[in-house]
Amino acid sequence: MGEEEGVSGVKVGEKFVSPGRTITEADIVMFAALTGDWTELHTNSEYAKKTIFGQRIAHGLLTLSVASGLALRARRTTGLEIMAFLGLDNVRFTAPVFIGDTIWVESEVVEARPSRSRPGAGIIRFRNVVKKQGGEVVATYDTAIMVRIA
Repeated sequence: MGEEEGVSGVKVGEKFVSPGRTITEADIVMFAALTGDWTELHTNSEYAKKTIFGQRIAHGLLTLSVASGLALRARRTTGLEIMAFLGLDNVRFTAPVFIGDTIWVESEVVEARPSRSRPGAGIIRFRNVVKKQGGEVVATYDTAIMVRIA
């Protein structure tokens, strides 16, 4: 099975769009508590008013974490059995995410091939674009997963 054929029914060029999710103040506070990142830009509204954003913004890694979960939801219909998350590359944050913004992920398969080192497994790479209401791109990143070949 070559890249042109895909892996477990997933083909290069195939696209997935996740449902949306609104980022809340509770998300930001819980993320700060979980990670220990209490940076004032995220957690101090008076401080944030004086920044270029004029208000608190979501942590970049919070946005990325939520986006990762949303992307998985978008791919659920494929029936892929994920064996391992292999990596995250080329992360860029291009616009702020504010409390009340709704984000979603558009993913495109950029590689789908059998694993060279693990029989019965395939490697799928995705280019992910995170957008918010209005279609503004807030982040981009690449991911790779290992899946069981059906």
